[in-house]
Amino acid sequence: MDIVLLAAGRATRMRGADKMLEQVPAMLGTEPLIRAMARRCARVGPTRVVIAPGQDARRAALEGVEAEIVEAPEGDGMAASIAAGVHGRTGPVILVLADMPGITAKDIYLLAGLSRQAPDAILRAAAADGRPGHPVLFPADLRPELEALNGDTGARSVLQAHKSRVHLVPLEDDRALIDLDTPEDWADWRAATR
Repeated sequence: MDIVLLAAGRATRMRGADKMLEQVPAMLGTEPLIRAMARRCARVGPTRVVIAPGQDARRAALEGVEAEIVEAPEGDGMAASIAAGVHGRTGPVILVLADMPGITAKDIYLLAGLSRQAPDAILRAAAADGRPGHPVLFPADLRPELEALNGDTGARSVLQAHKSRVHLVPLEDDRALIDLDTPEDWADWRAATR
């Protein structure tokens, strides 16, 4: 089981700030979001973090975390990040979006554990009310399709092509849906998690 943390986005909606470097609660204080998410992933299994060329501050924030760092080609969108993350690997893969600070190691571990019981299923995290979200676990046989993706729509085409294999895995509350893209999103999330 491999875990791919997708963290190559340019965070343009943050108006100059880098959301991957925003501080989030950690065991002893706070740490940058990218570091917190990579550590959560690494607790579950081998982790590959995908960043873009020139994201030196993100790379530095990952120092000491047990994860492989790879770079996605500049300007090729989410599909390039996914392809870079799964390239050369075998077995199932869990795609985790790095801008979802509510996702825990326990959530990722749940998907990994359920995959052992249903190895052919695509397991997609969902809100408690059933709305589909992230992370998503893809069985090993779908890796070639993930590597062949292009554009900026992520793995939607793979999910659509194999919708009969998709099983929703509800997580508590709506954390499977909450990604933080703007300063306002961050302010709202911080207010709600105090």
